[in-house]
Amino acid sequence: MAISNVIKSIQDIMRQDTGVDGDAQRISQLVWMLFLKLFDDKESEYELLDKNYVSPIPEKLRWRSWAKNDEGITGDDLVEFVNDKLFKGLKELAFSTHDDSRGYIVKEVFEDSYNYMKSGTLIRQVINKINEIDFNLAGDRHIFNDIYEKILKDLQSAGNAGEYYTPRAITQFIVEIIEPKLGDKILDPACGTGGFLTSSIELIRKKQVKTAHDNKKLQDSIFGIEKKPLPHLLCITNLMLHGIEVPDKIRRDNALIKPLREYQEKDRVNVIVTNPPFGGIEEDGVESNFPSQYRTKETADLFLLLIINLLKNGGQAGIVLPDGSLGGEGVKAKIRELWLKECNLHTIIRLPNSVFAPYATVATNLLFFTKGEPTKEVWYYDHQLPTGQKSYSKTKPIQLFEFDPIKLWWRDRKEGDFSWKVKIEDIKNNGWSLDIKNPKKKEEVVGHTSEELIKMLEDSLKKSENILKSIKSEL
Repeated sequence: MAISNVIKSIQDIMRQDTGVDGDAQRISQLVWMLFLKLFDDKESEYELLDKNYVSPIPEKLRWRSWAKNDEGITGDDLVEFVNDKLFKGLKELAFSTHDDSRGYIVKEVFEDSYNYMKSGTLIRQVINKINEIDFNLAGDRHIFNDIYEKILKDLQSAGNAGEYYTPRAITQFIVEIIEPKLGDKILDPACGTGGFLTSSIELIRKKQVKTAHDNKKLQDSIFGIEKKPLPHLLCITNLMLHGIEVPDKIRRDNALIKPLREYQEKDRVNVIVTNPPFGGIEEDGVESNFPSQYRTKETADLFLLLIINLLKNGGQAGIVLPDGSLGGEGVKAKIRELWLKECNLHTIIRLPNSVFAPYATVATNLLFFTKGEPTKEVWYYDHQLPTGQKSYSKTKPIQLFEFDPIKLWWRDRKEGDFSWKVKIEDIKNNGWSLDIKNPKKKEEVVGHTSEELIKMLEDSLKKSENILKSIKSEL
């Protein structure tokens, strides 16, 4: 059976289980099971290469011991095993990154994972379907990468879980523009499901990895931090699918809780690619980790400060920020002043409001800058919707080919209908605001005649009078 059909069958089976409520739980349930199968397949490979390989997972808890056999335990016995033995045993693994990186990853993945399914019969059916995938077969693994991308995209409709997914076209475009090199330390401090990191891995492996030594260098260069357990689990699995054997440099943590002054040169990186959370407010006390003149509770602004601090001199960043971070007075203006003095913010790509629909409809921007030199001028490009399309949606998302005109312009910049540049003196004189609209784009004004306005006002007054009469009659 084709892998796409296997995944669809699994989701159909899960929908029959009364314990699984909604897309987010269904995806979480599916991914911890896929993780164990993927881990077990990888271990089979390690055992062939190293006769002395020892699994960090106790034998009775390994996938091959309780799940590999299609006629294995089922029903109530399987539910009891999963809840009381499997999860308990994996959560209590006594590993740190110094003891056994693989064992530590398994422990960390299961610390906040749950078995939502209540029917052991349905769990067995899901297991049997998962066993149809062999992650050691290049064909299966390649096809599953595409399927996994669809699973991640499904998060867009899974309530707040949609915040963890950045459209693939955006991650690919940013990484292609930054073009990280083999050996660069690459960081996403709000890595979600790992889209920017996997795009970086794909680009470097395709163009620069030629030997086993090169591959080892790539393995050691990918860093990420994710606050919440579900996207962290998804990211770990995603990186393993992309050939990162031990993704122990993906920490589950809040990147903002470490005081900025405690970062040292060894912590700094060559490349940061990220879509930090925006629109949120951090909990009390987090802002105290930042210098007093820059303290705010706005998540996106704190991440911007962190990114500036974590880049090495000469390091590059490609990030997503909302319009709200480009303007505003007070602390926001001070942060932008610091940013423009310490970094060369050379390019801002302004995106249509609907890029992140349906999760968010705020206006966003792609910003590219280099640490260690001040900004002299900022180039802007107004990204256009495809001809005939009024907005992006889940069924009509942004596509990578739409960035082709920007890629051509990038190499030979000229001002035009969709591109313009602003000198730093003008930005400084405007309160360090970067929220600068396309000077050649006419704002659409919806006008009404005087007679139309009077008619609209009369209709509104009549409606108000009717509502008032209705309320009085009930008193």
